[in-house]
Amino acid sequence: MKIERIQPGPNQESVWDYPRPAIAEAISATIRVEFAGQTIAETKSAVRTLETSHPPTYYIPYQDIMTSALRSNPHRSLCEWKGQARYFDLELGDVYSELACWSYAAPTEPFRSIKDYVAFYPSRVDACFLNGECVQAQPGDFYGGWITNSIVGPFKGEPGTLHW
Repeated sequence: MKIERIQPGPNQESVWDYPRPAIAEAISATIRVEFAGQTIAETKSAVRTLETSHPPTYYIPYQDIMTSALRSNPHRSLCEWKGQARYFDLELGDVYSELACWSYAAPTEPFRSIKDYVAFYPSRVDACFLNGECVQAQPGDFYGGWITNSIVGPFKGEPGTLHW
């Protein structure tokens, strides 16, 4: 399958220009996550991770999250770049979302900036916002990238992209 990179327009990035291996960078954008009709996370101190073909993933510091909504889940996964992730369910009142977010308690050295930060799947909460723009979820159950008008693909996770 030949991948056709979409040419970015003004003020856009192509995920095909993101590096491999992945990197983490601090950003000052306003990030907000809503769940069960409430804002459960809001920050201007996020870290985004970038990897070729993936929309950015945004990590929010614990102090900017309503941690009372987090429920530890025994599920774990291993990222070749970041290390072992632990997962959380969300619960507020009678609203529940399984495996809605994840964190790295002991990330690899290049990703120490996301230690104990939390990333949310846009598809498993009410909405996620980047500078006021409601993001779209990266396709596929496994991926947690945030798609906005400022990035172009094609994106990993779409049908036929498993072996990119």
